[in-house]
Amino acid sequence: MKAVLDHVGIAVGDLELATDFYKNALGLEVEAPEEVSSQQVRTHMIPVGQAALELLEPTAPDSPIARFVDKRGPGLHHVTLRVEDIRAALAQLKERGVRLIDAEPRPGAEGALVAFIHPSAAHGVLIELSQRPEPTDLRPVRITLGGFTLTSVNDGPLRLDGGAMFGVVPRVLWERRLRPDDRNRIPLAMRPLIVEADWGRMLIDCGAGDKMTPRQVDIYGLNPGLDGVLDSIGLTTESFDIALPTHLHFDHFGGATRRNESGALVPRFPRASHLIRRAEWEDATHPHDRNRASYLQDDFAPLLPAGVVVFFEDDHAVRPGVRVVRTGGHTGQHQIVYLESGGRTAVFTADLIPTTAHIDDAWLMGYDLFPMETLAFKKRFIRDAIDGEFLIFFEHDPVVAAGYIREKDGRRYVEPVVG
Repeated sequence: MKAVLDHVGIAVGDLELATDFYKNALGLEVEAPEEVSSQQVRTHMIPVGQAALELLEPTAPDSPIARFVDKRGPGLHHVTLRVEDIRAALAQLKERGVRLIDAEPRPGAEGALVAFIHPSAAHGVLIELSQRPEPTDLRPVRITLGGFTLTSVNDGPLRLDGGAMFGVVPRVLWERRLRPDDRNRIPLAMRPLIVEADWGRMLIDCGAGDKMTPRQVDIYGLNPGLDGVLDSIGLTTESFDIALPTHLHFDHFGGATRRNESGALVPRFPRASHLIRRAEWEDATHPHDRNRASYLQDDFAPLLPAGVVVFFEDDHAVRPGVRVVRTGGHTGQHQIVYLESGGRTAVFTADLIPTTAHIDDAWLMGYDLFPMETLAFKKRFIRDAIDGEFLIFFEHDPVVAAGYIREKDGRRYVEPVVG
């Protein structure tokens, strides 16, 4: 078992005084809180180098943290060690006769799996083992929005370089949100969105598909699974009337084509009209050195001779309640998709806000061709999303498919929504 220090848990009796000390006296940054209902506690992470401090605020008078503070006063509560495989770690400890509080892992903060070792086995110290979440859960998330049924599905995991995903943001900041592996790649997902309405069934983006070479599969950590997910909800690739890409990068639209039995490239969704912004098509079919690796011609070029492409020019409603808005920034014609029904709004933000870790204005990707354009649009959009309570679908987040961006005391956080 290989373990590294993840964070130190500190029980607090007066959160206001505690945060004032860490923020103002020590000059540290206290992240937005997260509530862990299973433990009746609210956690506040404070990054400090490669690890963090975790302020633990009880949310009920009979919670474990409240009882700890009543009995011992505020102070050090536990030390958390991060492991790669928590079940294997627990099995190893059991074999050695180590006394455990948790024989099986349970949900913890930040989507992690956690388990506690009894203090009597660790010389009086409560030790928590933690395993960070990985994008291996392919189960769909279904949400009703007015007259729409929205289903976030998953084409499997994706790993991209952490530095490229966060641009000029220092690693010491972003690695607290998404942990890199030994190749500096962070865990991501590819989450197309199915929209069902009285006018038909639409698929927004479609993942990377299964045409990648073994070398590409290794580089990007791919394991495509969209067909299996569709089958689990009673759909096939022939179930769609419309396919709508946000842009034509391989991780968003590579799944639009496949090889048939004879090896020829054909549309993967043969019944669907593929609605594509003409200027994005022009950019994709005339790549330059900076974007060539992301625009793979086999992903989209075969669609045109197959007669399934419908070009459009500008922002507009592609179907009742579904409209596209160009953001630019990531690519010259990158767009997001607004879904409006029953007085509510959801937005598929694609690479404008690829993960929940990107909700701060200046957290931009190094992949963005025009970062200042991304920044300008993103600042306006997030303000509207918070004020208008837009439901955001995060295409690349490894854990959260959808949620609301909230703001408290000048700090942003995401309130996840589970279908």
